[in-house]
Formats: sequence, C-alpha cells, structure tokens
Amino acid sequence: MSAETPVTPSWLNPDATWASGGGSMDNVTAPTFPPAAAPPPRPPGAAEPLVNPWDIVLCSSGTLIACENALVVLVIWQNPALRAPMFLLIGSLALADLLAGLGLVLHFTFAYLLRSDSAQLLTVGLVVASFSASVFSLLAITIDRYLSLYYALTYNSERTAAFTYTMLVLLWGVSVCLGLLPVTGVNCLGEEATCSVVRPLTKNNVAVLSVSFLLLFGLMLQLYVQICKIVMRHAHQIALQHHFLAATPHYVTTRKGVSTLAIILGTFAACWMPFTVYSLVADYTYPPLYTYATLVPATYNSVINPVIYAFRNQEIQKALWLVCCGCVPASVAQRARTPSDV
Repeated sequence: MSAETPVTPSWLNPDATWASGGGSMDNVTAPTFPPAAAPPPRPPGAAEPLVNPWDIVLCSSGTLIACENALVVLVIWQNPALRAPMFLLIGSLALADLLAGLGLVLHFTFAYLLRSDSAQLLTVGLVVASFSASVFSLLAITIDRYLSLYYALTYNSERTAAFTYTMLVLLWGVSVCLGLLPVTGVNCLGEEATCSVVRPLTKNNVAVLSVSFLLLFGLMLQLYVQICKIVMRHAHQIALQHHFLAATPHYVTTRKGVSTLAIILGTFAACWMPFTVYSLVADYTYPPLYTYATLVPATYNSVINPVIYAFRNQEIQKALWLVCCGCVPASVAQRARTPSDV
C-alpha cells in the first residue's frame, strides 16, 4: 500500500477528502474504494489520517454487537430448555445481530487490508442481509406476542414449531435475497452517479430498503397498539372481578408493561428512523458526516436488542447465571412473570 494512496473504506462517496476549509467537522468524510483522485495539496507538516475515526466507531460497535449477541446465541443453543418457539425467535434476532456485528468488523478489516470489489460487495451484502434479518425478526417477535395475547387461551397449545420455522425460513430467505443484490449486480461500482449514501448500494436499492422499513415499522406500530389495548382490557377485567383499585400492584405492573412496549417501539424508531429518512432524501453528493451520524445510531439497535428481548427474560437469566457461576440467585429463580415482561 503506497504512501501516496491513503487506505480507504468503501461506505461513502469517492470524491471525499478528510478535511478542507480548516478541518471543520462538516467536511470530515470517509474515503472510498476504488481510490479517489489525488486530494488537494495539504498544508506543510499536516499528517494524513490513516484511519477514519467514524470507521473505528462502527468497528467498535460491531465488536460489541458480536460479543453481546454471541452470548445469547450460545446460551439458547446449549440449553435444551430454551427450545420453545419464543426462544427460537429470540435466537433468530440474536443470530442476525451477531452476523451484523461481524459484517461491520469484516468490512472495516477488508477496507483497510484487502482492497477488492469482491470483498467490498460481500461484506456490504452481509451487513444488509443481517440487519434486514434483525428487523424481520423483531417483526416476527411482535407478531408472536400479539397472537399469544389475542388467542390467550388456545395459542400456546395450538402454536407449533412448524409455524415458527415457517416464519424463520421466510424472514431469512427474504433477507438473504436482499443481501445478494449488491453481489448480483445491483450496485453502483460501474456508475458513480447512481450511488446512494451507502456505497456501493444504488439509490434505488436503498430506497426500496427504506420504504420496506417504514412499512414494517407501521405494521409493528399497529400490532403494539393492539397489544396495549389487549393488556389494558385484561387488566380492567381482572380489576372488576377482584374489585381492585387503580393503585393496586396489578394495575401498576400492567401500566409498566404498556410502558415497556412503548420503550421497545420508541427505541427501535429512534435508532433506525434517522438513517431511513436520510437515505430517502440524500444521495452520494451529501456530506458523508451525515451518513455516519445516522448510521452509527442504527447499529446501536443491535446492541440494545439483547437487553430488551433476551437478558430481561427469566429463563435466559437463569441460563446465564448457570453459565457464569453455576448457580441461580433466589431473587431470579423466584421472580414471577409480570405484564412488564411482555
């Protein structure tokens, strides 16, 4: 690797330079693959940055995501008690986030060590497929929770592993197809003007992904609204039967459960919505700083997912305690499931 051609990752537009106009952060950009034209003369003595700090942030996020979700996958895989359909969906979510974290790390590694079109397309495809599977897994979990409440008396007995496996096959099949698009030619390596804010994905490709996300978010929002209505209706019925007051513990825990659902959906929207909207309105000519500023929070959703969907689950908590110290604290073993665990 020559000293004249700086090492460059491939997320953003190729005409980017690290600093211009006095090094303002608004002008901080990521170089790309293939190598850009020679940058303008730098001031005497100015050091050429070897690594984009934003890429280090993405790689660090990927490492944390991979380690955190690998623990969840390992616990579910090794514990025979965690074979219920609900845990299969949680495992699917953890596996998708694990692959997304590995994709971010591999993209960083290949961008600075192995400069090739094939490696670039494969790693970007892996990231697209993994994050797509993560979002679809969240939708599958939402559907499962809605059905388990709507058909509270019969769903758990009638739900079969075949139904869960069908959902898993569908969501992973669609995700793999989306990830294969850059490899099969849907990329902008041959025509830079068609690039989106995430190179080498085309503007049309990112637009399809963004619109699909908005549709999925709308569906999840509708399902969570219905879940809240069901939970509140059940709580009201129980309160009437037992002559509870609004301030009783049962009513408090029910409100806590509804609040938890709001936190789940709000976190999902806060992480992904900025990048989704920005991808629809921007193109490769926009400052790469904006892409990084919206892409990094999107990766944080994969950091938060295990905390919301796995580590709060009583059965997974027990399995984690057994793996870590070989025992289960009494406070964990005796904790009753409440509506806040929905």
